Amino acid sequence: MNTNAVIAIHGGAGTILRASMSASAEADYHAALNAVLSAGQRVLADGGSALDAVSEAVRLLEDCPLFNAGRGAVYTAAGTHELDAAIMDGSTLDAGAICCVTRVRNPILAARRVLERSEHVLFTGAGAEAFAAAQGLEFVEPEYFHTEARHRQWQLARGQQRAMLDHDGATLASTSSSNDDDPTPHEPIDPNRKFGTVGAVALDQHGHVAAATSTGGVTNKQVGRVGDTPLIGAGCYADDATCAVSTTGSGEMFMRMVAAYDVAAQMAYRNVSLEEAAHDVVMNRLPKIDGRGGLIAVDARGNVTLPFNTEGMYRGFARIGETPVTAIYR
Repeated sequence: MNTNAVIAIHGGAGTILRASMSASAEADYHAALNAVLSAGQRVLADGGSALDAVSEAVRLLEDCPLFNAGRGAVYTAAGTHELDAAIMDGSTLDAGAICCVTRVRNPILAARRVLERSEHVLFTGAGAEAFAAAQGLEFVEPEYFHTEARHRQWQLARGQQRAMLDHDGATLASTSSSNDDDPTPHEPIDPNRKFGTVGAVALDQHGHVAAATSTGGVTNKQVGRVGDTPLIGAGCYADDATCAVSTTGSGEMFMRMVAAYDVAAQMAYRNVSLEEAAHDVVMNRLPKIDGRGGLIAVDARGNVTLPFNTEGMYRGFARIGETPVTAIYR
């Protein structure tokens, strides 16, 4: 049995908004990360698989309105929600993914069913929803994903007529400064300059790794745009021989760099450590094409790394029998 069993999670990376940051908002994020880590930790402690642990962690992150996945997902240019998710089992290299679904409550559970019950890897749109329905997964009305904070964020982006990732930070920082009449707590990381994805990686007591990633995409994105999250090797990758990786950031750049797989490939072909491989991808390779964000990764020996090249990343990890560690800033 592997005594180094561990789970790590992320909830997006981006620019810290110190101007309107409150202690209570910060506490809310730490509490949410802690609760998710504790749940994943319990799965591992009970002898559950890494695949089960990352599924449960990402399902809970999807249900938490603080993050851009599931409930709390951002809006497309058409005022709709399009959700993507992927999951991979490092022991078999089996993978499942779905993209552009609009009514599946937990996209990660649909991705898991693709992994387990389909000969395919990726389903999209109506086909993905039909598959999820045939598997008996829970469907919700589109309004379920709505939160007031995300709706206001979308209206702000629409006013500037561009996708949120292209925004000029100075303009937005002043536009989204604190307002006494605003009932929504401000986020420690500026929601207008945040790459919103959630993910989890784990090593179980049997020595196997797994990764899972889920997102609501980019605020005001064109309908049908798909980022790195559901693409195996870009936003999600797992192989017992190397590591498990889940990314968060400027999706197009992570796709072009095949970022998640690159960490595993460097470990395999350059024979470098998890730490060195992940650092090279996030700090050296991605910035060459203006790739911003971060990743979480774990290897078969229980090493964990959580590098990011933005000011902050919602993140944490938990080993069996130890208190979970959560963080937002550098």
